[in-house]
Amino acid sequence: MFPRLTTFLTLFTLLTSTLAAKIRSGADPTIIKLDNVYYSAESAEGGIWVRSAPSLNALANPTRRELVWSDTAGLSDVWAPEITTHNGRTYIHFSAGRDAAHRMYVISADTPLGRYSSEKKLALPDDQWAIDGIFFTFEGKGWFVWSGWESETKNSEQTLYICAMNDPETPVGGRHVISQPREEWERGDRPYINEGPEAIVDPEGRLHIVYSANGSWGERYCLADLRLRKGGDPTYVWDWYKSNGCLFGSRKDRLMQGWDETLFINGPGHHTFVLEGGDVGKSPGGDRHIEFAFHGVEKGTEYSWGNRSWFSGSFVWWGGVEYGRRNVPGPERDTGYGFKFFE
Repeated sequence: MFPRLTTFLTLFTLLTSTLAAKIRSGADPTIIKLDNVYYSAESAEGGIWVRSAPSLNALANPTRRELVWSDTAGLSDVWAPEITTHNGRTYIHFSAGRDAAHRMYVISADTPLGRYSSEKKLALPDDQWAIDGIFFTFEGKGWFVWSGWESETKNSEQTLYICAMNDPETPVGGRHVISQPREEWERGDRPYINEGPEAIVDPEGRLHIVYSANGSWGERYCLADLRLRKGGDPTYVWDWYKSNGCLFGSRKDRLMQGWDETLFINGPGHHTFVLEGGDVGKSPGGDRHIEFAFHGVEKGTEYSWGNRSWFSGSFVWWGGVEYGRRNVPGPERDTGYGFKFFE
């Protein structure tokens, strides 16, 4: 009786202390911390805006909200800006363009609310449709991960690609597949989708790319994990181990065994880890709850793009999580840190 009571009280405490708080209406949150100030970026009204606030939830009523870039060139359809810093400078990567013309761009400034440069198109290898790009450094090397098509005629899947970077503006070398939506639980919608990648390093120093699977227009949208094997090559697809289901979602049939569906938010996805300066080298460790943000739709509300909002939540590092696979090169099983996400 007492163990059951203890378990119940622990679960009750977790749920009541980690309820998702709505930050703002909208999709695709991107948030960093810098000198105890939170900065977010959003696309709206034909441009990109940056907010600042003293806490994550305070971004709902920011201290400042500034227009930092306008689409004067008429690129159109500005999607999912991603804010980060590198060597003391702030960068915002975003995608823009109509239909098959969508490509990745970057702007930069001395400070998050500073005067930004004109947009520069990233010369990504193969120059194909690309969205949701992120820049980060891992073990001293720069990398860029994005969601894209193989080509304009081979566009039934959104694949996650990686390439090396000399700096946040300069891709080098070829593009390499790291994930394709080939598992049953990530093929709930057409086209099949892997998108919204975010990088973080776990307490053992291993790189993770947490991404969104299934269509962003429905309740199957959810977060899954790619974990790089110890000493692995980020450009070699079989050095990445994929979670055996989503780790955060509202549909039980999409989730990894042992993970529970959300209680309050439908279709959670396209998250941000709220890292210090956006630097994966400063990824938080420990066994405490760590804040993050995601978008979704409150249960009881029709799921649509227009009804999405940013929500704050938390996650904990979850040790001893095994990801398995079959009939591919390399060991079939890999054990390491995964995630437990909380609304």
